Amino acid sequence: MTGPTTIDLAAARRFLYDDARLLERHRVAVLFDGAPAAPVLDALRPYRNDDGGWGHALEPDLRGPDSQVSGALSALEVLAELGPGTGPEVQALARETADWLSSVSLPDGRVPHVLPTAAGYPAAPWMVPNDGGMLTFGIAAHLWELGVEHPWLDAATAWCWRQLDGEAMVGGYTVHFAVAFLDAVPEPDRAAAAVERLRPALRADGTIPVDGGQDGEVLRPLTISPRPGTPSRALYTTAQIAVELDRLEHEQLDDGGWEFDFLHWSPGQTVDWRGIVTLGALAALRRHGRL
Repeated sequence: MTGPTTIDLAAARRFLYDDARLLERHRVAVLFDGAPAAPVLDALRPYRNDDGGWGHALEPDLRGPDSQVSGALSALEVLAELGPGTGPEVQALARETADWLSSVSLPDGRVPHVLPTAAGYPAAPWMVPNDGGMLTFGIAAHLWELGVEHPWLDAATAWCWRQLDGEAMVGGYTVHFAVAFLDAVPEPDRAAAAVERLRPALRADGTIPVDGGQDGEVLRPLTISPRPGTPSRALYTTAQIAVELDRLEHEQLDDGGWEFDFLHWSPGQTVDWRGIVTLGALAALRRHGRL
C-alpha cells in the first residue's frame, strides 16, 4: 500500500450487486473473499453454445446468441483470471474453446474479429463482420497464461510473431492486444525486443489514441500494461504508473462504480460494461497495492 486509499470498497461492491451481471458478482467474491471458483464457472457456462464457442453477449458489444471470437476471448479472460491451478474444468474449457477457434480460423492462423453470424443482431457500430485478426493476440495470450497446449495456439502464435516482426503496428486496440500477447508468451527476450518496437505507438503521456473512437478516446497505460513485472512495463516509468493509479482511484463515481469512455450505444451494453470495468478497476488497484 502506498498510502491511504480513497476507494470506497463497500460502495463498489454495492454497485456490483445492484448493477453487474451474476458473473462479475462471483468474480469479485473470488478476488476479495477467497470464494471458490465453482460459482464463477456456473455463471460462465450459460454463455456457452453447443458448438463449443461462446455468445449471448458475454462480450457486451455483440448481443446475439451465436458463438463469436470476442466471446471466446471474454471466456478465456475469466478462465485465466481463475488460473490454471484452479481445477481440471478450467483447463478443459480452455482446450474446448481452442477446438472451437480451430473451426473458425483463417488459413494463416488468425481468427476473424467478427463472424458473419453477428449480422442481424444488435451490435456496436465497430462490431461488423470482418476478418481483422487483432483478437488473435489476446486469445493466444490467455491460452499461454493458462498453460494450454493446442495446435490452434501454435498456429496463432506463429501468426502473431509474423505481425510483430513485420511493419510497424498501429491502432490502439491492435497494440493493446499485441502487448497482451508479449506479456504472456514464454519467449522473454524476443518479447522484450518486440515491446520496444511498439514504443513509437505511444504518445508522450503513455496513451494510445483509439482510431474511430469517441472524441479524445485513448487507451491508458494501465490498460496497455495492466500487470507489474511484465515485459510491457518497460514502456512506462514508475511515476507514470503511479499517476495512472491515482487517476483510477479518483474516477470512482458516487454510485460506487467506474465508467467507461467508449460509446454507450445500448442500455444493456452500458450496464454490462460498467460492471466489467468496475471489477477491472478494483482488480488493478488491488494488484498494485492500492487495496
